[in-house]
Amino acid sequence: MEEHAIVSECVFCRIVNGEIPAKKVYEDENYIAFHDIDPQAPTHIIIIPKKHIESMEKLDKDDIELAGGLLILASKIAKDLKLEKGYRVVINTGPEGGQAVFHLHLHLLGGRNMGWPPG
Repeated sequence: MEEHAIVSECVFCRIVNGEIPAKKVYEDENYIAFHDIDPQAPTHIIIIPKKHIESMEKLDKDDIELAGGLLILASKIAKDLKLEKGYRVVINTGPEGGQAVFHLHLHLLGGRNMGWPPG
């Protein structure tokens, strides 16, 4: 398994490191996906890179493959979870964007009708 920098105070890094348990739906050398502990829909999966990146705002050109992989993984997990009627992928960025954990992550939400506008 590839080594990734762990930020000791980051809850998602602690999940990556195995210090905090999570109900995982997927894991490979670069990503982990797990059920949200406070689900906002019948299906609510958090998808994170193992590499600590604070937020979408901190992505750079060296992260193109990693960022694209997050979206492809979200699609794969949605198919695996049979969300064929539709789903939403959300990236909260910064405090005013609703980001509560400062480790880049996607929310995969499904299993109900999603209203618009969100928030």
